[in-house]
Amino acid sequence: MNLKGRHFLTLKDYSAEEINYFLDLAAVLKEVKKAGTDTTGLLRGKNVALIFEKTSTRTRCSFEVAAHDLGMGTTYLDPDGSQIGKKESIADTANVLGRMFDGIEYRGYGQEIVEELAANAGVPVWNGLTNEYHPTQMLADMLTAREYFGDVKGLKFVYMGDARYNMGNSLMIVCSKLGLHFTACAPKKYFPNAELVEQCKQWAKESGGSITLTEDVEFASKGAHIVYTDVWVSMGEPDEVWTERINDLSPYKVTMDVMNRAESNAIFMHCLPAFHDKKTKIGKEMGDRFGFEDMEVTDEVFQKYAKPVFDEAENRMHTIKAVMAATLGIDIGKVKTLQV
Repeated sequence: MNLKGRHFLTLKDYSAEEINYFLDLAAVLKEVKKAGTDTTGLLRGKNVALIFEKTSTRTRCSFEVAAHDLGMGTTYLDPDGSQIGKKESIADTANVLGRMFDGIEYRGYGQEIVEELAANAGVPVWNGLTNEYHPTQMLADMLTAREYFGDVKGLKFVYMGDARYNMGNSLMIVCSKLGLHFTACAPKKYFPNAELVEQCKQWAKESGGSITLTEDVEFASKGAHIVYTDVWVSMGEPDEVWTERINDLSPYKVTMDVMNRAESNAIFMHCLPAFHDKKTKIGKEMGDRFGFEDMEVTDEVFQKYAKPVFDEAENRMHTIKAVMAATLGIDIGKVKTLQV
């Protein structure tokens, strides 16, 4: 499958076959890395720009390590490290960077920004996270699900919490395309956009999956194979929303009662960081303010199901490596030739 030159902005742009190809390539790249095989010759001499208007641990480390493993150089541009959208337009920035780099990653705010970068760069542009979509996280999630269950088709995937933004949107998209039964469990005002829901229902119909929106925690969690949640307040949102979110979403915390209603082999997943205790600055501040020891997931659940969560975090690197490799012209056959 030839994906050279493609942008990676949202999984709406990719077929199920193409998504599975990324996952297959990531799995091979992971095997090769675990075997200690040198892959720096695959893309040696190429360079990528990493634009981070929102900071990150996993996304930055994943892109940097993945690029270095492939032999590429990286230039990291933090929120104060470029003039994008301030002294220089997004289109002009894209034109400049596209002449210097072989690919551009963007992590920040509106989807329109990464779309405009892609329209003007002349090189592949990769979405590391926008307000609306988080496609690289989806590949890591699906690779992790494959490692635990084999074929993901037919699994019941439950997302609990605020399903209106990048995580809820993107999980619904990838599940609908790959044939999972996706359930968003949240108060009605936190349901995903109705137009996107209808589009995902059509994809689910074609793939054999389904889309369910419910406020009923017991109904949602019964028989789940994967229970997923995320922080209740996203990066860049004002502190004032904490009170509303905690009041609205506390009934949707992932507890042992939730996991006990799931299948016996169910796993818990979280894109991290997680407020499962008070050992972070924000966790302590909000915990003390509202009298909580945890927020979106209890520490008991997090500790019991920690392995898949951290497998998922590691898989960010392998799947991001697959995205960069495929869109810069490295196919799975070339990687397999490196295996002993």
